Amino acid sequence: MIALKGISKRYGGVHALRDVDLVIPEGSTYGIIGKSGAGKSTLLRIMSLLEEPDGGTVHYRDQRVDTLKGKDLLERRRKMGMIFQNFNLFASRNAAGNIAYPLEISGMHHKQIEKRVDELLELVDIKDKKKSRLRELSGGQKQRVAIARALAAEPEVLFCDEATSALDPQTTRSILSLIRDLHDRLKFTVVLITHQMEVIRAVCDEVAVLSEGSVAETGAVDSVFGGPRTQAARELLYVK
Repeated sequence: MIALKGISKRYGGVHALRDVDLVIPEGSTYGIIGKSGAGKSTLLRIMSLLEEPDGGTVHYRDQRVDTLKGKDLLERRRKMGMIFQNFNLFASRNAAGNIAYPLEISGMHHKQIEKRVDELLELVDIKDKKKSRLRELSGGQKQRVAIARALAAEPEVLFCDEATSALDPQTTRSILSLIRDLHDRLKFTVVLITHQMEVIRAVCDEVAVLSEGSVAETGAVDSVFGGPRTQAARELLYVK
């Protein structure tokens, strides 16, 4: 379980987040949706311990984690995977090399790395692309490499930051299906940030609607999308 309590964040005179309370159940597929500037990416960076909040606390299960430093912080981050809109892959490495990177920096033996990379390539269905350079891969294949890299260290949580925004609709559907399938098989928690309602519908069980740095509404996807209670949710869903 991830619990955010009273999270606030400012950048100069801008309130990016205002007193955010949020509980993400362990093993869930949880979506966070909002317009551009709603605070989604800031919330993700704080939740994934890439930034510290100005106020409030972040808890993983019963442990407060926003105050972790040094080795303890690195150990906690290794339990998280992250995939991005622009893939964030190394152009100098082939598919296998990109997937191997987090295993190399963790100190794993090269024979174990090779075995784990082969397992991951098969898991995301691109085993035949093992030695392919990035320029030889489609957008969907690059995102599969990024997903495999994110899962390399067997994370407890997979964060998805607008992970399908750069993909065409057909590829988006295949990537979302893959994420859902991997979640069901491997039982990790998925936290998905997006402005696309169809992405939330395809993957998530629960959703939080962010508006101007605050949580406007939370609940089961069918409930929130079927009968939004707040103006912020209605605007996202084009409901009067």
